Amino acid sequence: MAGSKVKKVFKWLGIILGLLILIMIAAYFFINEKKPIGKEGPEAELLAEQVLRAINKPAWDSTNYVHWTFKDMHTFLWDKKRHMTKVTWDDYEVLLDISSIGGLAKKGGKVLSADEGKKIIRKAWEFWCNDSFWLNAPAKIMDNGTKRSIVEVDGKKALMVTYASGGVTPGDSYLWFFDDNGIPTSYKMWVKIIPFGGVEFTWEEWVTLESGAKISTYHEGLLDLDITNLRSGATWEAMDLEEDPFSVL
Repeated sequence: MAGSKVKKVFKWLGIILGLLILIMIAAYFFINEKKPIGKEGPEAELLAEQVLRAINKPAWDSTNYVHWTFKDMHTFLWDKKRHMTKVTWDDYEVLLDISSIGGLAKKGGKVLSADEGKKIIRKAWEFWCNDSFWLNAPAKIMDNGTKRSIVEVDGKKALMVTYASGGVTPGDSYLWFFDDNGIPTSYKMWVKIIPFGGVEFTWEEWVTLESGAKISTYHEGLLDLDITNLRSGATWEAMDLEEDPFSVL
């Protein structure tokens, strides 16, 4: 009897897996969008500069501390000036040196062993790479290792940005769309983590930090992604902290 139940479970798992594979194949052939080829040059650079002005990139660069939660899953306190961030999720807390991918990892308030800590620190870095990109990807369109080009879409100019290096998945490309003021409204993605191209997410519900930098806090697409608990400050004291959170690093 027990063997029969196990067989039924595996049968249903096989059916579900088969359906998922069929869905992925259908998505690839019917949803997949070929990445357009844009034109590099001065026009693309001027459009990129217009976007950076619209979101107040200088104000973002001068913002020292940022706190936010991504998808109600990962919470960050980012010291931009010192390239450090505190990452918390589930029962984990990591003080991360972003440049060296080193730091201190805890679970349940207890410091993890060297081997386990290294894995958790790496995971925290991956969370930071992804979630800080969603926090303010427009500010990264002229980062080192990026290429920009103009793509015509329905008679309007869009900006293709390709990341040749950096982060977890270098080579990813994003096609940005804007309003008349240069504020991003959405982008389409060609990224390694998604097996088909042209997936679109909105950039909306913009807010302005105390520094003057503009941040989009909501993205609608395959799933909805939100930024909550967003605040900024010039010092850790201004973030209502009792001590420097990175003093141990």
